[in-house]
Amino acid sequence: MIFQQENTKEVAAAASEAAEAEAKSNMTTTELILDQLESWYETLITNLPSMAVALIVLIVTYFISKWVSRGVQKLVQHKVNQVSVRKLIGKVAAAVVIVGGLFIALNVLDLNETVQAIIAGAGVSGLVIGLALQGTLSNTLSGVHLSFRKMVSVGDWVETNGYEGEIISIDLNKFIMREADNNTVIIPNKLIMDNPMKNYGLTKTMRVIVHCGVGYESDLDHVREVAKQAIIDNFDQINSKDDVEFYYREFGDSSINFMLRFYYDIENGLQKLINTSEAIIVIKKAFDKEGINIPFPIRTLQFDNQLQMQNVPEQQS
Repeated sequence: MIFQQENTKEVAAAASEAAEAEAKSNMTTTELILDQLESWYETLITNLPSMAVALIVLIVTYFISKWVSRGVQKLVQHKVNQVSVRKLIGKVAAAVVIVGGLFIALNVLDLNETVQAIIAGAGVSGLVIGLALQGTLSNTLSGVHLSFRKMVSVGDWVETNGYEGEIISIDLNKFIMREADNNTVIIPNKLIMDNPMKNYGLTKTMRVIVHCGVGYESDLDHVREVAKQAIIDNFDQINSKDDVEFYYREFGDSSINFMLRFYYDIENGLQKLINTSEAIIVIKKAFDKEGINIPFPIRTLQFDNQLQMQNVPEQQS
């Protein structure tokens, strides 16, 4: 009896489907379009509450992302000096919030398959974009890393990649320096991360070094005392002769060469050049006052053989 009832239901369902198919086949094109629009309308009315909730989720997510972006920028402003990098970090945080809200909205609409497709597509697209923009992304990530490094900041005097100057800006993809001659140097951030850097701004004290030479007839002890005293008298941070180092280096072709050096409070390379120049001036004045000779190379050319000129008889034409 049960088997007969099931067969009866199957036959009835088949007959119903056949009747619907026959009815559709007899419908005109206009009727088919109207029927499809009616089906969409019913689906819209059915899913209208879910769509409203999804829309509210997206709107709330947008305002939350703005708040998160501002909060993250304020949070990192004490660790990141560059405004561009702070904005980038804030935008990344906002994008994460928006993506999360988008996934929630799709789940509310029961579009789980769409979410999975988006995730799969994002993974493949991210791989392709990463390979295509490898150099750009490397410079950008290096710029973010440099902004967090406490040992490098705007205003420091550094030497890197064969250039020396003051850091003007650390952008997302480039490192900008101004040399002592006021030339601007732009270096990709990746090169900054991959090469050594000498940062003069980490200490306020630099060593000033002066190289010079005196004649062989000079009293070397007297020369040393005069040079040290000249530095003590003209540089207020030098209080004793022990603060000035003086070393004879070699017997040169025309002079006995020495090196004088001392530490001084200097914040950048330009001040170092100024102090080095001042040290040379005061040493030269002190030597002139004491009659100490600073020789310069002299070359004498001597011709022992005299050239003899012979008269060549003119050829008769």
